[in-house]
Amino acid sequence: MSLLEDLSWRYATKKMNGERIPADKLAYILEAARLAPSSSGLQPYKIIVISDPALLAKVKEIAYNQSQITDCSHLLVFAAWDGYSEARITRVFNYILDERGLPHQTMDDYKQTILNLYEPLGTEWQAHHAAKQSYIAFAMAIAAAAEQRIDATPIEGFDTAQLDALLKLTGSGYRSTVLLPLGYRQEEGDWLVKMKKVRTPQADFVTELTLADVAAPADQPLPAASQR
Repeated sequence: MSLLEDLSWRYATKKMNGERIPADKLAYILEAARLAPSSSGLQPYKIIVISDPALLAKVKEIAYNQSQITDCSHLLVFAAWDGYSEARITRVFNYILDERGLPHQTMDDYKQTILNLYEPLGTEWQAHHAAKQSYIAFAMAIAAAAEQRIDATPIEGFDTAQLDALLKLTGSGYRSTVLLPLGYRQEEGDWLVKMKKVRTPQADFVTELTLADVAAPADQPLPAASQR
């Protein structure tokens, strides 16, 4: 039950106190993100770590002056590929095969399958798909931070184009997707810290289906989880 306790403990911290987190805890969080699953194992994203106060102040201006960005210990910027290409996919697969001691041609058929699927969908679809993959690593980082009793605040409120320009991502093949300040809560001034954690009730959140349910007439509603 430890993970559930950790997730119950965490919340989107609204005010941080500026205290530095230990290097080993930061490394643990980053490693958890690195070990996250991704589609076809491509990991089409990376994490930029910022702790320099001057740079954080610049990021804050781009992120609607949210105080966590300058009051945190470290800011994680998740950035994803802006599209898929044969060169990118080949580079990842060759690395995987080298690590496993296998010939590079081992995954040629699978690589071609991916290219045949992704190329017709266009670069915007590809960028969106890569961004979704970065969110899996993002979630792992949040869970790992909670386990280490490090506070974190998911932030999507920022100007992507301006941040990409600031961090020299423009033209690099990456786009920023989401921010994660890490640090410690400052209870004074944090309106959310004492609030009850509220989530959708389990009965509304989960629905169990059978083949008979999906084969029913289209106008027949799906069963509620509480009816199972």
